Amino acid sequence: MSAHPLVPFSPPSDIGPFRIRPASEDDLPALVRLDTELFPDFAYPYFALRQFLDMYTDHLLVLDDGSCLHGYALSAPSADGCRSWILGLGVAKQLRGQGLARRLMQETLRRLPIDGVHEVWLTVEPTNTAAIALYRSLGFAEQGAREGYFGPGNDRLLLALRH
Repeated sequence: MSAHPLVPFSPPSDIGPFRIRPASEDDLPALVRLDTELFPDFAYPYFALRQFLDMYTDHLLVLDDGSCLHGYALSAPSADGCRSWILGLGVAKQLRGQGLARRLMQETLRRLPIDGVHEVWLTVEPTNTAAIALYRSLGFAEQGAREGYFGPGNDRLLLALRH
């Protein structure tokens, strides 16, 4: 069991000019552009983000400043509601290191228990030390490595946070 169980976090408060909110249909073009900038080799196509918005309305969160999207977090609760996967987390490169990804994850983790989620899973590139440190600081524990998870040469670490 994790030292940091899934517990409700306080909602993000002071994050300067930014706010975290559920994505809307109007956000889709900007979200596709942002995802492509953040993950050029693994970006979701428009249709996938459209379907994620429809299926996980309250779990596709965006970080905006009122005029532009600067980040997002996408979680996907399972049909039984007990488990969720983090399918995406990203913040614009020029804004990294300011704690914004942490705030997105905290808000995601605050929302999931409301829906009955007991454990949260994610994968991360083994060389992405900043993301790994963030996830560990939030209580995620490594569950192993998956060779070729996203195809040949695209290995991932598997992490989980359990209540």
